[in-house]
Amino acid sequence: MSESNDQPSPTEPHPSTGARLSHDPLWPRAGDWPDWEGAADAVLLGAPAFRTSLSPTGAHATPGAIRDALRRFSPTLVGPPALDLTDILRIADAGDVDDPDGPEGEDRLRSRVGELASSALVVTLGGDNSVTYAAAQGARASGLITIDAHFDLRDGESNGSPVRRLIEDGLDPRRIVQIGIADFANSAAYAQRAADLGITVVTLDELSRRGMDDVVAQALEIAGAGDGAIIHLDVDVDVCDRSVAPGCPASVPGGLAAWELRALVRALTVDPRVRSADIVEVDAEADAPDGRTVRLAALCVLEMLTGLAGRAARRPASAAVDATASAGHEPTDVAPSDVEQSDVEPGDPEHREAAGAAREPGSEWAPPDESEPEPWPAGPAPAHGDDGPDGERA
Repeated sequence: MSESNDQPSPTEPHPSTGARLSHDPLWPRAGDWPDWEGAADAVLLGAPAFRTSLSPTGAHATPGAIRDALRRFSPTLVGPPALDLTDILRIADAGDVDDPDGPEGEDRLRSRVGELASSALVVTLGGDNSVTYAAAQGARASGLITIDAHFDLRDGESNGSPVRRLIEDGLDPRRIVQIGIADFANSAAYAQRAADLGITVVTLDELSRRGMDDVVAQALEIAGAGDGAIIHLDVDVDVCDRSVAPGCPASVPGGLAAWELRALVRALTVDPRVRSADIVEVDAEADAPDGRTVRLAALCVLEMLTGLAGRAARRPASAAVDATASAGHEPTDVAPSDVEQSDVEPGDPEHREAAGAAREPGSEWAPPDESEPEPWPAGPAPAHGDDGPDGERA
């Protein structure tokens, strides 16, 4: 007996690569989100910059590769209870910015991010690290958090200079936190430059010693200081160990494990002041045969979406209900905790109360009050001896 026409085939070809992935109507795949049409909770934007890279790179191929890799994963958090991110978030794709290199390309990227900034989160897919400059400016960021092995304070205009360029254009260096700065990957001159500018630097060793929760709390407090604060999060995948990020030209042995990067990304993005982010420095053309670096970048996209979904769950239910009512919206369930989503903008008193008050420049860092709600959901757990790419059945 033949199967009816409405039965799914066991495998389906990917629309752009032709690769065949298993098809199961009960196992939805991430990615292939609709085009942006003016309203979304989260928007992806490709920025295939590569021309000013200090090392040869095929990073211009990476935005498309990340989109392809997303389809190898499910958008589901296993919970319990299980939660499909696409059930609670409107996710859209704004395509790629044409030739984002150089002054004209940066203008196009800056303008496009600005157009998308009405969304709660704009995720720019690099490309090399030069995209951080225009992406952060397009989001009108007042603070910057980098997860990166490098300072990116070099002279000139390259993938090694976006932080310096942002400061020269007016970003307060006292609102910059750099997490993951590595030994033997930077110079004494640029380390001194960071210190002289007043940038908060958390080295890989310090991150390990202090723990992730403490570092994340400090970073958000510093970068998110001030009324109406907007944070841009720069995720340079070369902060990871070379075994999990061979497609990053500057990754070295001894960097973060894949799960550590994913957990950091989720924990930071849950804060509503993080309105813009980038994922950069992955060369899809130099990746391992199994595509582990690109897959890690795709997982970082999903971790950002998880953080976004968890924002309402960090706030008291009463505050979220009051906020949606005052904005003229019906409360919408967005998390297993039955906490409703809010339309309150970052910087409003209710959000600042949930995120913690800003500290003044120069004041001593102290951990947040233990009564502060923990981010939801918890980040990925260690792989227990396996720092390789996360597995999936495709």
